[in-house]
Amino acid sequence: MRVKPRLLIVEDEPSILRGLTDLFVFHGYDVDSAVDGKEGLTKGLTGNYTCILLDVMLPSMNGFDICNALREDSRTQPIMMLTAKNEEHDIINALTLGADDYVSKPFSTSELVLRVNALVRRSGWTGANDRLELSHQVSICLQTLTGMSYQKETKYTRKEVEILDYLHHKNGPVSRDELLKNVWGYKETRDIDTRTVDIHIAKIRKKIEVDPKTPKHLLTHRGEGYQLYKL
Repeated sequence: MRVKPRLLIVEDEPSILRGLTDLFVFHGYDVDSAVDGKEGLTKGLTGNYTCILLDVMLPSMNGFDICNALREDSRTQPIMMLTAKNEEHDIINALTLGADDYVSKPFSTSELVLRVNALVRRSGWTGANDRLELSHQVSICLQTLTGMSYQKETKYTRKEVEILDYLHHKNGPVSRDELLKNVWGYKETRDIDTRTVDIHIAKIRKKIEVDPKTPKHLLTHRGEGYQLYKL
């Protein structure tokens, strides 16, 4: 059974809040809201939200401070900043504090939905099982970027999880070029150093293999690419 993604909207303008709530409910989200900065921070820290849509200008606590506090608590929580400001320094400030994306008012509602959807997808949320089980001893949570590997708690980077998730959905070997295009997002790979992929694969093997030099889960097929196996 699929569950709805949970969205927290922190916005003090009643008309905008109503419009955004209706918009995202229509697009399949379970929406919660807050009209005050401190209330938004409390909900953001205690709730389990797929994404937080955060206005900058708020009563009691501004969005920049909320974003900073949320990011200190969780490095994986998807955060979208929403503000009337569009000065470059505000955008830099938001992204420096850990926001994943930034949209300025007035905005296109269709663009906003697309960008929130994209952020949710990049976060690893699937609406179904968010855990990748490679064996009874190796499992990874795609949302929290953590897992258990041979009775040891293991932390992953976002890119490592994206690689594992992509390989998991493929039935055969995946080339370096395909990973660079579909995980890193490069349109052209001719001038890209493919050692970037090799380095990430090596780091993943150290986390999921008993012996990274003789891998059982993440294998290299010479001339074809990488393939992920469940045992």
